[in-house]
Amino acid sequence: MRSGPGRGRPLSVARQLLILQLVVFTVMAVVAGVLFVLDERREADDATGREVTEIADTFAQFPEVAVGITTNDAGGDLQVRAEEVRTSTGVDFVVVMGMNEIRLTHPTPEEIGRPYTGHTDQARAGATFTETYTGSLGPSIRAVAPVYDEADDLVGFVSVGVTRTHIWEEFVAGLPTILGVVAAGVAVSAVGAYLIARRFRRQTLGLDARQLRTLYEHHDAVLHSISEGLLVFDFESSRPRIDVVNDEARRLLDLPRTGPVPFDALPATVRDLLSRHDVRDEVHVTEGRVLLINSDAVRWDGRTLGTVVTLRDHTELRSVLGELDAVKGFADSLRAQAHESANRLHTIITMVELGRTTDAVAFATEELAMSQALIDRLTSAVREPALVALLLGKSADASDRGVELTITEDTALDSTSIMSTRDLVTLVGNLVDNAIDAARISDEPWVEVGVRQDGTTMIVEVADSGPGMSAQTLARATARGYSTKSDHHGLGLALVNGLVRKYRGSLRTEPSLGSMVVVEIPLGRTGTDDAAFAAEPGDDE
Repeated sequence: MRSGPGRGRPLSVARQLLILQLVVFTVMAVVAGVLFVLDERREADDATGREVTEIADTFAQFPEVAVGITTNDAGGDLQVRAEEVRTSTGVDFVVVMGMNEIRLTHPTPEEIGRPYTGHTDQARAGATFTETYTGSLGPSIRAVAPVYDEADDLVGFVSVGVTRTHIWEEFVAGLPTILGVVAAGVAVSAVGAYLIARRFRRQTLGLDARQLRTLYEHHDAVLHSISEGLLVFDFESSRPRIDVVNDEARRLLDLPRTGPVPFDALPATVRDLLSRHDVRDEVHVTEGRVLLINSDAVRWDGRTLGTVVTLRDHTELRSVLGELDAVKGFADSLRAQAHESANRLHTIITMVELGRTTDAVAFATEELAMSQALIDRLTSAVREPALVALLLGKSADASDRGVELTITEDTALDSTSIMSTRDLVTLVGNLVDNAIDAARISDEPWVEVGVRQDGTTMIVEVADSGPGMSAQTLARATARGYSTKSDHHGLGLALVNGLVRKYRGSLRTEPSLGSMVVVEIPLGRTGTDDAAFAAEPGDDE
């Protein structure tokens, strides 16, 4: 809701936190101060009680006190002695009385001879006690002690007390110290609250609660709705941690649909990206998809805080590009064949015009027999029409590119239920395309292709005149996540390796005159559902 006219901007979360902390700390300090004052007052009362008790017990043991009581020395030497004790100890009154509770001493001489106002019951029983009582000098805390003569007979009582007014004055004198401690606590709390709020303001960018809530809602909605996979890694901890992973990233990487994702659950190729940080449009092949990956490091003040990785699914795009390449290849092949056929037709027509009809018929028959022989051999030996068309098309394409492509005489395939037609064409097509590319760099380029059955196994052998490929190079080229920008093998071998794994087969290189790749697929196996590749022949970069 927007602020209306005259309304100020909503307080930021940091400022709200500062105000709340100041209020809470101030209230806590005031409450603590009040409790401290009450405790100090109670402690002052207890201390006063202990003090007057000690004075009363001590004064009651003076010999002159018992003598003054027995001689009824009202206002005489006993009064002088009592005032000396009162002045020296700082109490408000020292009252001596006989058993009849008539005062023999008092700070106010007019009160001498009058009855004592208070209780003496416990003192008559021989015990010194304290009480709060309102007497002639006002409310006071007093102690009453029994007085015994030399014969150990009870002869009277001594009452020593301090008025509440006196106690309060002493307490008020100590209040500045208490208030100073409370004020210092509030000041320290305010400084701490300000520092916390300033740090929190920097962390929240000065946003208010509504803006943060809106930002979170938008952030959450965007993460769930964008069509690209998103991963955010945090490097501030001891090891990389996944802070953010959206729904699309979970789908593309086959991660759990809900809950936190452990770092080790990511594919190794994605984890390896973190060591390079900045990656642009790098193609990776995962278990069942072709992904385009970008990676950017998040840096602040010269430190790398984390990495943001985006994933785009290029599986369908690669499929379309593969089909487009295949169509372009067939179109180029047909164009070349049309051109070649036109040349041959012109030759035949010229021979006829020159009257050499026999030579024209022999020339035409020879050309037809060569191509027809290959077609007849493949159609009779291979039961899969798509594979026949692929091999014929690749033969024409290789010829146009200056490469001699030979289909071995033992090429034959009876079973058509080994794998799907799409996967079979992808497997053979990518192997042949890689071989043609490798052979073209040799002086006499050639490629030899064989597809056959050996008992319960389908064997695909593709040899070329290229420089060869070691087992280590093949392992790098077929690894999932292999970057097409770091080698010339492209995605072809990675896709082939995915299909080989899908049908529980094997992929290896063998020594030959050049380079040879062998794929073996068990006939009794069917592909698993979790590794479907949607690439077509020619899907190389």
